Amino acid sequence: MTLHCNLTPENTGMVNATLLGRMKKSGYLINAARGPLVKDADIVAALKQGTIAGAALDVISTEPIAAADPLLGAPNLTLTPHIAWATLAARRRLLSLTAENLAAFQAGKPINLVN
Repeated sequence: MTLHCNLTPENTGMVNATLLGRMKKSGYLINAARGPLVKDADIVAALKQGTIAGAALDVISTEPIAAADPLLGAPNLTLTPHIAWATLAARRRLLSLTAENLAAFQAGKPINLVN
């Protein structure tokens, strides 16, 4: 299961012991969205109990992660820093798009609108 959604009051903690218990034992959880979508204690328990095969988290509930966080000792868990935007190529693209957006707005023809 992969998560690629926004965080709302309705879906906070939606990945919990109940949902993890419905997954196949061979299943993996990948969270590339928002940390609080997953109940950290429940994912740690599911991994320790073998409820699921593994997980990869690009985000966690509380960042930066504390040295004593139980996630750090969970088996079959990969943690990655949520910094895909930080590469030089990504920052160059971000600045280029920002400049294009500003120029288009000034020309009276805004682009990339979110209504």
